[in-house]
Amino acid sequence: MELVHMLARGGGDAPRDTAGARMALALAAGLGGSALLLAAVYGVRSDMPELLRQPLFWMKVSFPLAVLLAAQALATRLARPGMRIGTAPALALLLPPAALWLAGAGWMALAPSSQRVELLLGTTWEVCSLNVALLSLPTLVAMFWFMHGLAPTRLTAAGAVAGLVAGAQGVLVYSLYCVEMAPPFWGVWYVLGMLAPTMMGALAGPLLLRW
Repeated sequence: MELVHMLARGGGDAPRDTAGARMALALAAGLGGSALLLAAVYGVRSDMPELLRQPLFWMKVSFPLAVLLAAQALATRLARPGMRIGTAPALALLLPPAALWLAGAGWMALAPSSQRVELLLGTTWEVCSLNVALLSLPTLVAMFWFMHGLAPTRLTAAGAVAGLVAGAQGVLVYSLYCVEMAPPFWGVWYVLGMLAPTMMGALAGPLLLRW
């Protein structure tokens, strides 16, 4: 009984948002690492001030940002042992690619048939997804640090969502360099770029998130 009283006297309020603070730190570290990698390997477009005035650029940026926010909410749930995922976060994750694919299909339908292959492939299709995957690596490492500190139990799913967060942030950073401005291109090569770290995370989860 004395031991119980001693432990009770030494206790304090539990941190209320450990997961939120840890997630913010992981995203900030990953974003900083990806930005440095972008600057070192690729650079930033010289016409960025003009690009920021184009609505199509903000449409391009809104896709990875929406995926990032939805995946972040899902990652916070999967990081906690025994917490239910729920249908809302999963549905929120499906909406951004569905909207992008719908826009891309409309774009292709309105374009002359002679331009459709160009809209789909652009000029960088051979390297785009690889570039996104490369830029996602700093965030992938940071997200595994986030996940491991909160003791997830569904390790494959947790690793996959950590990879998806990293892929979305990789696309977001790559948008500052990428010259492609066609939704059909984004719907294929950006999505494939996100899937690469997602698959890496799913494979690494059972190995690196075990506790």
